[in-house]
Amino acid sequence: MNLRAYLQSPRSAQHALLLLVGALHSLSFAPGPLPTWALPYVQIGCLAYLAKLTLQSESGRQVALGAWLFGFANFAVGLYWVTISMHEFGGMPLVMAIAALLIFAAALSLYGTLACFLAWRLLRPRVRFDPGVVIWISAVWAACWTFGEWLRGTLFTGFPWLNIAYAQVEGVYAPWAAVLGVYGVTWLSAFASAAVGLAILGRRSGREVQAAVGIAISLLLGVAGIALSHAAWSGPFGDPILVRLVQGNIPQSQKFDPALIERGIADYVMMARLAPKDGGRDPDLIVLPETVVPLLQHRVQPQVWQSWIDVARERQSTLLMGVPLFDRLDGRNRYTNSTIVVSPESQVDAIVRADVPRYDKFHLVPFGEFIPSGFRWFVDMMDIPLGDFDRGALGQTALPIAGQRVAPNICYEDVFGEEIIRSVQGDVDEGRASILVNVSNLAWFGNSWALRQHLQIARMRSIETARPMLRATNTGMTAAISPTGLVWAALDPHVKGVLDVEVQGTAGLTPYAQWSNWPVVTLSLLLLATAMLPVRKSASNAADSTGLENK
Repeated sequence: MNLRAYLQSPRSAQHALLLLVGALHSLSFAPGPLPTWALPYVQIGCLAYLAKLTLQSESGRQVALGAWLFGFANFAVGLYWVTISMHEFGGMPLVMAIAALLIFAAALSLYGTLACFLAWRLLRPRVRFDPGVVIWISAVWAACWTFGEWLRGTLFTGFPWLNIAYAQVEGVYAPWAAVLGVYGVTWLSAFASAAVGLAILGRRSGREVQAAVGIAISLLLGVAGIALSHAAWSGPFGDPILVRLVQGNIPQSQKFDPALIERGIADYVMMARLAPKDGGRDPDLIVLPETVVPLLQHRVQPQVWQSWIDVARERQSTLLMGVPLFDRLDGRNRYTNSTIVVSPESQVDAIVRADVPRYDKFHLVPFGEFIPSGFRWFVDMMDIPLGDFDRGALGQTALPIAGQRVAPNICYEDVFGEEIIRSVQGDVDEGRASILVNVSNLAWFGNSWALRQHLQIARMRSIETARPMLRATNTGMTAAISPTGLVWAALDPHVKGVLDVEVQGTAGLTPYAQWSNWPVVTLSLLLLATAMLPVRKSASNAADSTGLENK
């Protein structure tokens, strides 16, 4: 088929619609431009369209292309902000930055393509509108999609950003995260999507009542989610502490400029030093963003470290701040993206030696913090400072601060729920976390959706762990999040300010913190295994098929 004939065919309109629906799907992961209340419904509705097309398609090639187009638009639009870091701040030519984004989106969409092809291969011969079959088909579709999402979040260090569960943070399925984690919410929202798609197909077949049973089950699971939102998975630990979260709003173009580094540090020192409002008490903990001091600690003038110690002494507070560290381990130089503790008792020479309480980042960002094998040429095209770090240990001991146990994570580490729960597994009295803290510098991505998407991700981590999550960022979103995922307070993005908030640490384990992802992954694999059996037995049994038309 030549291009002119393709453009005049119904297939081209369907492909264009898939791109449009995929782009709309990408808007469901954070408020703006869509309102918050609409996000769960838009996500389920868009994926339902893809599920319907998958189940009624006549060929695997058609399924694969449709799923790929949907995913390509979803990731190309939803992750558009990576071009800002590569072009505006990394110095890569715009054309190459856009090309890199499109290649990235094309690669990420393969996971959804695999999920849809697998679902089509297993389910297409068995699509009927008996109530039990509708539920089974919806469950297998959910298993396929969840397995694809799990692979995307695991292989090649993982990139689970835009997992469909993050669109559900304000929805009725979100409380399920405390039981089954983010992939459990993925399964539930994928089940609902398949249920809606089957209901549409059933209406066309004149069996709308039978086909709607999947929607009824989805609603019941939503009601159960509402009930779970009232479960007390954790209880108070220690006394509440007053925390100051500092957002300096230092532009990325200035943050690493040698002529402006001192000014940026001075701004943060001034903001950390601010007296409490209305004669209130000083904060117990002051949290500053990732790389708030953007130089290796031994290259910083001693008087700079003394100024930070002076802040701790004046406010009688403990500072938790992001700093790249240099030290030696086993006879070799070691560089880490870290957070360190500065207290009134800290000494300058100890900080310079990196002999301080610290957390070293475990999950490094490919290309930004470590260079994958064979991609040195790609990184060399960009001007990225501090771009080759060593990895910290997984599940480091939480830092004892003001009677609480504080577990930091840095930048996009909080995207990986199965790693974050390692900081809470066990007894708080034995070094497990009562409060989670994320420090980030998202100035790399300008005033983009990345900031709001990241906040939604952090909220999911709070639900999974039943821990408060504090976020101190350079440009946003700086916020305090409750153990149930509610945003207690937040600063507007791209403003200079401090947020003083009282935080109660918690102890106790959610089921997800104990089980991790294995129940959902195992359930998905079992459903896939059982789905393979009847396909083999009934491949030639056309009487069981609905003969759905591809409309």
